[in-house]
Amino acid sequence: MPSIPINQNLPTVNVLQENYLRIRGKTLEICRPLSKEDYVPQPVVDISPPKWHLAHTTWFFETFVLRPGKKKYRTFNPSYGYLFNSYYETVGERVLRPDRGNITRPGVDEIFEYRNYVDKEMLEYLQSLDETELQNVLDVINLGLQHEQQHQELLFTDLKYILGHNPLFPAYLDSSLQPEKPGSFPGPLTYSEIPEGLYEIGFDGDGFCFDNEKGQHKIFLHAFEVADRLITNGEYLEFMESGGYRNFRYWLSEGWDWVNQQRNKCPLYWIQRDGKWYHYTLHGLLPVDMNEPLTHVNFYEADAFAAWRGKRLLTEFEWEIACQHLSPVIPPQANLLNTNFLAPVGGEGFHFFGDVWEWTNSAYLPYPYYSKAKGAIGEYNGKFMINQMVLKGGSCVTSKDHIRITYRNFFHPHLKWQFSGIRLANTIM
Repeated sequence: MPSIPINQNLPTVNVLQENYLRIRGKTLEICRPLSKEDYVPQPVVDISPPKWHLAHTTWFFETFVLRPGKKKYRTFNPSYGYLFNSYYETVGERVLRPDRGNITRPGVDEIFEYRNYVDKEMLEYLQSLDETELQNVLDVINLGLQHEQQHQELLFTDLKYILGHNPLFPAYLDSSLQPEKPGSFPGPLTYSEIPEGLYEIGFDGDGFCFDNEKGQHKIFLHAFEVADRLITNGEYLEFMESGGYRNFRYWLSEGWDWVNQQRNKCPLYWIQRDGKWYHYTLHGLLPVDMNEPLTHVNFYEADAFAAWRGKRLLTEFEWEIACQHLSPVIPPQANLLNTNFLAPVGGEGFHFFGDVWEWTNSAYLPYPYYSKAKGAIGEYNGKFMINQMVLKGGSCVTSKDHIRITYRNFFHPHLKWQFSGIRLANTIM
C-alpha cells in the first residue's frame, strides 16, 4: 500500500484513505502478538490497558469526525463516549484514568468490532467528500492520525510495563523475530560547540504540527557544547556504583525526596542476579548491554547524572538549535519504529532522532504566541502546561513520519516508563 508522510498536505481522498488504513492497521499489527489476557491489566495509574488504547483511538474518530460530519451516523454504542473519553471535559463525563483497568466489559472482541465499524464508516465518509468538504475536515483527521501514532508508542511502553512486571518476564515478541541489531561501540564522549546567537524556535511550515509547536519566536542562546551521543548503560552503572543514589549533592530537592522513597535505585526494568545486571526488554529478560544507550530513567535521575559528570542537560531550545546545526534531517540509520528493533541501539553518527526520548531542562510551557484551539480540540495540549518537563527526539518506538525537530513531548519528572534517556551539555564560560 503506498503511503504519503502525514505531516504533508494530503492532496486526494484516496491518499487520505490509504494513510488512514496504514496507520490504523499499524495499531492492529502491534497487538497481533498479544493474548486476550494482555489487553486488560492496568498495574499503575500511568499505564492504560491495551484494550482501552484500541477503543480510545477509535472513539476519537467517531467523536470528532463522524458524529459531527456524517449525516445519519449511528453511534456504535452510546456508553462508549463515557468509557473511552480520555480527558476532554468539553465532550462530557468519563471514566477516571485510575479506573480504566476496571473496564473488563465490553470484551476485546467487541472492541475490535467497534474499530471495524468506525473504520468502515470513516472510509465511506471520506469517499463522500468533495474537495471543499475534505479541506474542512482535513485538520481534525490529520490530528486523529497523529493521535493514533502517539497511542501506538504508548501501546509499546504500556505493554512493556505490563509484561515487565509479570513475575515470569514474558517476551512481547520472540527475539528470533527481531531483525539483527547492529553492534553498538560508542567512542569517547565528545562535544560540538554551538555559537551564541539569536535563533528561531518553533514550527514554521505548511505541514502538520501540534499547537504546542506553533508560534515561532526568537530566543537568544549563549554558546554551549552538546554531546555527540547518548549516555550508555555502562556509563550510568558507573554513577550507580560510585554512590550516585546515596549522595544528596547531585540531586534536586524533589529528586532527593524521590530517591529516598524508592527501593530500587536503578533504571526501570533493571534486575541484579548473582552480581550481574539484567533488564526486561520487549524480547524478554536479557543481560544489560553496557554499550547501548541508557533508557527508562526519569528527569531527576538524568539531572543527577549530569551533575555527577560536572555537566548539565540541554534546554529544549538548545536541543532544537543543536539539531538544526548538526542533524537537520532524520538520517536513514535513525532507530525509530520502522527498524523494528524495539530497543535502543546507539552506534556511530551524530544524530538526534530515535533510540530514546531525551530529557531537557525545560519546563513544558506555552510559546509566546501560543493560541489554544476552540472547543474540545483545545484541550489536547494546552491544559497540561504545568509541572512537566519537555523531552525531544523520539524513541525506538516512535513512528518515523510522526517525529520532527520541533516536536515537544512532555512528562512529569518522576516518570520513567517511557523510553527516556540522557544527552549531556556543557556551558562555555
